[in-house]
Formats: sequence, structure tokens, C-alpha cells
Amino acid sequence: MSNKYNKKIFIATGGTGGHIFPAYSLAKHFLEKDINVEIISDKRGLRYLRDIEDVKIIKIGSSTIFQKNILKSLSSIFLILFSFFKSIFYLVFNRPNLIFGMGGYSSFTVCIASKILNIPFIIYENNLHIGKTNKYLLPFAKKILVSNKELSGVPKKYNGKVIQIGNIIRKEIINHSKNVSLDTIDKKLSILILGGSQAAKVFAEVLPYIFQECKNSGISFKLYQQCLPEQNDFLNKFYNKINIQFEIFNYSKNILDYFSKANLAITRSGSSMLAELINVKIPFISVPLPSAADNHQYKNAIFYEKKQFCYLIEEKDLKNNLFKLIKKINNDKSLLKNMILKQQQFSDKLVYERIDEQLVGLI
Repeated sequence: MSNKYNKKIFIATGGTGGHIFPAYSLAKHFLEKDINVEIISDKRGLRYLRDIEDVKIIKIGSSTIFQKNILKSLSSIFLILFSFFKSIFYLVFNRPNLIFGMGGYSSFTVCIASKILNIPFIIYENNLHIGKTNKYLLPFAKKILVSNKELSGVPKKYNGKVIQIGNIIRKEIINHSKNVSLDTIDKKLSILILGGSQAAKVFAEVLPYIFQECKNSGISFKLYQQCLPEQNDFLNKFYNKINIQFEIFNYSKNILDYFSKANLAITRSGSSMLAELINVKIPFISVPLPSAADNHQYKNAIFYEKKQFCYLIEEKDLKNNLFKLIKKINNDKSLLKNMILKQQQFSDKLVYERIDEQLVGLI
């Protein structure tokens, strides 16, 4: 691993932000180790990677067979087969030493192709319940690296493959945690609303009226709200009308700028976002996406709530419960301080060191 580009690793990843961002963070780490690295994803993933210049990006389309009708299922099967043969062709002519599968159905064909070509692959699962793709790949993978060993859905016969490494998140996030101060909690609430890489349309539809209720109750706060571009105008007019301090932003790669301003977050429950918030020690209210596959966002949120790292409110209960919770927090800031103290017991600072240990003997 000491000779520049003596080894080559391909990272095959699904196309959502929850897959792409850990994949790119991992790719940057491999580059620092002088390993040649490429990321393989579908057209969804390329939306997040279009400005990337330091890592080669390969597009191999894919789909899920779990469609709502027969015609779509047949179309998906054809696309999967096409992607499989494209993966075979690409791996034959650009043979890596290892495939790193990050989950998501667009990683499936690449990993299966690598198995047929006798190229070792390992998979990574950052949720608290194993995803469908990783579950199908598990029998063929050398190892499954997990964010937490309390992962559910893994058949017992594969327990020997499970290795806990922590959450793969950006190194700047891990380092940022050193700047946390409890003093910010004594100030007025600075609330950061996050909807994940795809934003959360419902947050801009429901939360403004809850914040209006907070304002009318005398709660002092400032908002930093992520939304979809088409929601900018409504939110600007609404918050200006009721005289709330606010800043609206759309999807941003510079989320650290907002982390430094917030002492409370309201967020979807994707594993990567929750891990980032915990590592930077921001108390948060987790609102799982109800339609998430296998209800994995709810499982993520309930896991961290039990550790007292966050509060959990289901989307259907936002109107009834969020105002009450914000009022409770505003009246007793020690609730946030206690949550930060719990979060300070957690860190992913060793995740990349643990990954390097698992690569020994594989590349």
C-alpha cells in the first residue's frame, strides 16, 4: 500500500446521498493511502458526484426488481442483466484488487460480477437493519463491515462475517467535534432543519405553522431550514410575515457552516446524517421517513433515542408533539446539555483505522 497506485479498489454504491457521501469519504481516504480508487454508481449517484475531480466516476445503471407492475419488473430485469454484463466487461479490462460494496441496488451487479471473476468484495452497512441488496450479497462477501454490531436482519450463520467499524463519515466532521461547547446551549435556540440529500418536502409544509405557534408562545429562536428550491418563496414570505429570524438554504455540501450555528436540529433519520450530528455533538429531533425501505429510518432513530442521543417524533405526530417538545426544551436547556454529554461518549474517529485493518490480506 506504500507504492502510489500499486493497488486498485472500486467502490460500488447506491445512488442516494446516504450511500454516495460515505462512498466518496472512503474514496478520499484510499487516495490518501496511495490507492487507485474509482466509484461506480448509477445516474442518481452521478447527481451528487458531477463536480468531483479527484476520483474517477463510472456510471453503470441498474434498477430494483421490486416494481409495482409486471411491465416495470420486466424492464428492470432487462436493465439489471445489461448492467451485469457491462460490469463484467468493465472489471475484466480494469481489474481491481478489491470491490467495496456500499449498499443500494446499483451496487448489486458490480459485486456479483466480481464474485464470478474471483475478485474479492466486502460490503458495508450503515443502517441498523441490513438492506435488501447487502442481504443478498452477504453469502458471497468476504466480510460485512457495519456501523454498529446491533445490526438486525443478518442470518446467524453469517455472524462471523460481521465486523463493527463505526460510521463512515467525512473526516472534517469527525475533527469538527473537538470544537463543541456547552456554552451555546444557554443562548436562544438556533434550530437547524435537515431533510437529507433529497430534502424533506413535508418539513416545509408542516413545520412553519409549528414555528408560528412557538413564536406566539414567546419562544425566542432562529431557524436555518433546508428545503427544495421550489419552496424557497413560500418559506421566505411566511417567516418574514410572522417576523421570525431565519435563513433558507437548499441542498448544501457545506453543511459544516450550519452545524457551527445550530444548537438543536430537526432531521430525517438517514444513518449518515444522524452519525454526523452525533459526531459534531448537536442534539436533534429525529423524524423518520415513513416510506423508508424496511422502516430502517425508524429503526435508526429508535436506536439512538434509547441511547439518549436524540428525541424521536414520527411524522404523523409532528403537529401534536413538536411544539410541546420545543417548548419543553426552551424552558429547560439542561435537556440539551445532558444529550450532548451522552453524545460525547460516542465517536467514529477510529473508523478509517479499522477499515485499513480489514483490508490487510485482501489487497
